[in-house]
Amino acid sequence: MAIVLKAEGLRYSYVPGQVVLDDVSLAVPAHTVLYLLGHNGCGKTTLLEILSGVRTPQAGEVWLNGERLRNIPAHRRARRVGLVPQVHTPVFAYTVREVVMMGRTPHLPLLGTPGRHDREIVEQAIEQVGLSALIDRPYTELSGGERQLTLIARGLAQQTDVLLLDEPTAHLDPRNQQVVLETVAALAQERVAFVISSHNPNSALLYAHQVVVMKEGRVIAGGKPLEVLTEETLSHSYGMTMDVVVDGARGIRAVMPRRNGIFWR
Repeated sequence: MAIVLKAEGLRYSYVPGQVVLDDVSLAVPAHTVLYLLGHNGCGKTTLLEILSGVRTPQAGEVWLNGERLRNIPAHRRARRVGLVPQVHTPVFAYTVREVVMMGRTPHLPLLGTPGRHDREIVEQAIEQVGLSALIDRPYTELSGGERQLTLIARGLAQQTDVLLLDEPTAHLDPRNQQVVLETVAALAQERVAFVISSHNPNSALLYAHQVVVMKEGRVIAGGKPLEVLTEETLSHSYGMTMDVVVDGARGIRAVMPRRNGIFWR
């Protein structure tokens, strides 16, 4: 399977001497959902920003479809990779249609206005995430899950090869988490690769094709979820004892912290 996005040897520091990312490498095949797991401050959000081109690594390289990301002009890069932030606070009460239309900006000429083709793409993106009934609803009146789906639709309207989602299910109830992640899984089968930062190993077990586990700015494990999400790796990453519970009869696995567990050494 073709590799859409690849990073090798990434290193980044906000303050000299305090490394946030240290020799981070990963590869994202087409039609793949890749999860980034790790504790707060381990570098997941910084990694997503570098993969999107928002930040430039101080060492290492990112390739998008075989082309160096740093060599791709910003307007062309925005057509190929999209970043959905964890927190998005709207200033104005834009409608769902207007928010999603913002994804067409990289495809418009300077001072240009959207045409019929752009409107068709926007409506299709909104339909893909199941929000057609809310197309004229103000974004400020949506639920958390509906807002996340709107932002995913905006990324789809960009017609990118890769969408980077920073904790897309944070603060969502279980039902809305499922709606968002089932939508992601369906879209990955069609045409978009996803990289998702998360604190939820169970979501990775259910929805990821690949998992990268991080600790203190480094990758400590990577591969298929059932191979990577072990008690040893997760306990080491999160600094606490984690149990992987297996229901052999149904083939179900679940991850949970051990109550009163000791810190991993």
